[in-house]
Amino acid sequence: MKVKVKICGITNREDALRCIDAGANALGFIFYKKSPRYIEPSVAATIIRELPSYVAPVGVFVNEKRPFIEQTITETNIRIIQFSGDEMPGDCNGYSLKVWKAFRFASMDEVDIAQRYSISAALIDGIDNNLYGGTGTLADFSIASAVKQFHPVVLAGGLNPENVLSAIQHVQPYAIDVNSGIERSPGKKDEKKIASLFDQLQKVF
Repeated sequence: MKVKVKICGITNREDALRCIDAGANALGFIFYKKSPRYIEPSVAATIIRELPSYVAPVGVFVNEKRPFIEQTITETNIRIIQFSGDEMPGDCNGYSLKVWKAFRFASMDEVDIAQRYSISAALIDGIDNNLYGGTGTLADFSIASAVKQFHPVVLAGGLNPENVLSAIQHVQPYAIDVNSGIERSPGKKDEKKIASLFDQLQKVF
């Protein structure tokens, strides 16, 4: 099974190129100012210009206004929009790019909410009531698997070299999203952890 790999929370050129060399299919740039991994759109644009065509730049937004999102799309040339806040179904419509929506479901009773969204993929994240992503908390694998009946699933939340194979085996997602599990500090990736992650992933590729 070939699982796509998105590395999120990219803040600098060196980490971006290192993740690509290791095998990342997508890189996430967080345009949410309260995040410790926030990156200015102008800085992200300079990094994205260097990315090979086979790597998808993903713009992460949290409860953001549509004009800012459209402006950021134009400025940075991101190819996927990821909504990681409290966006409603209508907030995800009307864009020229693919749209992913992050969900943090606390129980199976909430899974049907995902069906209301017209999106390219559902990102299932771990729950922390104080954070919009980057929590380091594993998602509920049963919930993630249940959402697959509605959308391709991007599994996020607390993934690292030690648990990524088990997570993939349980959920069999379309893609995984790794952030804090390969960092030495917020927004700064760890070269050895990146290498270790992709060494593990070779076992399922």
